[in-house]
Amino acid sequence: MKLLICSDGSAQAEQAIKLGAETAVGCQADVTLLGIVEAPGESKSILDALKRAQSFLEDKKIHAELISKSGNAIEEIIKRTSETQYDLVVIGAVRKETHGAFWMSSKAYKIIKEIKPPVLLAVGKSSGIKRMLICSGGKRYIDSAVRLAGTIAKGVGAAVSILHVMPGPPALFAHLPKMEDDTGFLLKSDSELGINLRHAKESLHGLGVEAEVKLRHGGVLDQIFAELQQGQYDVIVTGSALSRSLRTYMLGDISREIVNRANCAVLVVRGPDAGPEHRFSLKHLLERFALRP
Repeated sequence: MKLLICSDGSAQAEQAIKLGAETAVGCQADVTLLGIVEAPGESKSILDALKRAQSFLEDKKIHAELISKSGNAIEEIIKRTSETQYDLVVIGAVRKETHGAFWMSSKAYKIIKEIKPPVLLAVGKSSGIKRMLICSGGKRYIDSAVRLAGTIAKGVGAAVSILHVMPGPPALFAHLPKMEDDTGFLLKSDSELGINLRHAKESLHGLGVEAEVKLRHGGVLDQIFAELQQGQYDVIVTGSALSRSLRTYMLGDISREIVNRANCAVLVVRGPDAGPEHRFSLKHLLERFALRP
């Protein structure tokens, strides 16, 4: 695994360095520490922070290349990831508001949108990676997120949960969610949802990570954040898709809200263009709720 850990000298960048270093040690990754000086007088503090991280990693037998650049942080990260292939980019992210369309720093959104590798956003204070929550829409486009999260979890010894939220169905199907309260029954079924959740669980098992599948019913965002709070997770995993019209990536409404509102680190993983994150056509509901053990 190749990691790019970025620092612009901010306090949140320190958290990104800590989170990235833990991931690198657990996964025995090759690391590039990229320091970007955007304003005069920042050079020494950024270099000192990167040298501390480099020393820590080398004590753990992890090779870390140190690179210092001057200029626009976003442009330098985009340039670096276009020139060199990385499996994960780690950055710090700061909330600038408590509400609105873009609560998170515009830097974080720009980086997510423009670069190809998955992005690990260090939000708030990181106390290590002990529990990870993978948000599944019940489709296979989450496969790459499952693989990366599983690799990290295996390396750092973290527990993993896979969460799927069942929206409330029309009254005609009101009895069906009660059948799916039994997660075991769902995982043994031949429904599309059961097959895909079973595949995710088995993929993690193949990586040596035991995972728990959790089902919740209700509003998707409400239930994701209820689980996030109740489970005290350190990392939440979500997806982004390639824009249909531009060679950039986009966050759907749900992923964007996770990035904005999560009180823990957020791992945003690329997936194929899957279209809308949730479809509620009659055909789709019938497919999802057709449980055939």
